[in-house]
Amino acid sequence: MYALVDCNSFFCSVEKVFHPGLEGKPVCVLSNNDGCIVALTPEAKACGLHRGDPIFKVKDIVKRHGVHVFSTNMKLYSAMSQRVTSILRKSIHHVENYSIDESFLDLDGYERFHDLVKLMHDVKERIRLCTDIPVSIGIAPSKTLAKMASKFAKQYKGYNGVCMIDTDEKRRKALELFDLADVWGIGRHTLEKLNYLGVHSPLVFADKSESWVKSNLHKPGVQTWLELNGTSSIDTSEVRHNQTICTSRSFGEMVSDLDSLKASVASFAASCANKLRGQQSVCKSVMVFVSSNRFREDLKQYGNAATASFITSTSDTIEITKAAIQCLESIYQSGIMYKKTGVVVSEITPESPLQLDLFDPNQKRKERKELMKAMDEINHRFGSKTLRLAVEGTGQQSWHVKCEHRSPNYLTDIDGILTVKV
Repeated sequence: MYALVDCNSFFCSVEKVFHPGLEGKPVCVLSNNDGCIVALTPEAKACGLHRGDPIFKVKDIVKRHGVHVFSTNMKLYSAMSQRVTSILRKSIHHVENYSIDESFLDLDGYERFHDLVKLMHDVKERIRLCTDIPVSIGIAPSKTLAKMASKFAKQYKGYNGVCMIDTDEKRRKALELFDLADVWGIGRHTLEKLNYLGVHSPLVFADKSESWVKSNLHKPGVQTWLELNGTSSIDTSEVRHNQTICTSRSFGEMVSDLDSLKASVASFAASCANKLRGQQSVCKSVMVFVSSNRFREDLKQYGNAATASFITSTSDTIEITKAAIQCLESIYQSGIMYKKTGVVVSEITPESPLQLDLFDPNQKRKERKELMKAMDEINHRFGSKTLRLAVEGTGQQSWHVKCEHRSPNYLTDIDGILTVKV
């Protein structure tokens, strides 16, 4: 059996932890540059707000209903996520983080010594006491069914936050009530194909024969079919290493000068390199793209991209940044008001074993690897970007994102520690 622990409205719940007066009030969290709503509470939904709404289009609703708005603060959310994970790991032996607000628990063998529902209620209560984050937990023989059960646990208060699908009768009832479009593993194209073939519900799909599924769908579709029938077949550890890593941002203000664009690209390239080292991998190529503001029809429009390849796969910040800036220089056009740049690293492989090249221009890879390790340790200890390349610039720059409603980093910044006056 598997359990999926899903933090309810996670971004909003974290904000409410540090703003207790918001309990029961509408709250929403905005995307980068305070552009669109990316998370909201049920109270905010009841006001007529939806995920993805541009904030400027719904500002009247926000003002009328007194909706509390926050800018995204991934450092704060990540720190709280780590606390939730720590509690899970102390309760269950095998925990696999699937996303910042979801974790799979392997409950194999626990049923011999525990009532699984009671065990998960205890875990849920422990998380509430230690973090004040509400969670919904689904228990089932496969991960797909566990995700479905967690949604039922969130939707129906009668479950008190924990729903278990442990019989074939419960499984069929859940499949009958669930929306096919919401099934984990069924994307837009698969959904269109299934609808074209006359399949409009998870139960109808699960009742199809294995030969029918194999003849009409690829491996992921077959795996989803097996999961819906209670057979565990999806190994989420297979997707731990991203095939590509992209870091991009829309600017707080449009920029046109090359130096500002270089600073943004260098910053994004450094973030990509840091993520590569964090997952012990290297990349073979880097791509840089730029674009103007497509919503400003009064301005000249431009968008382009360039790619560079490395002789030897790398995760070296200096090497990746140098290549990224060369790509930028090759596509830069003066007189354009740029709104966005981005860096994508691809052809990602594990860092070991690493195939070297006789003609590698970087003859000091061992020393550079030690340099990157020291740089990461300093930034981990003293804060992100404590050490950075000079080309990234210093201080607040015009291309930095807007975050007018961002909360302090209460859990990771000593200057942001919450103080209580009594």
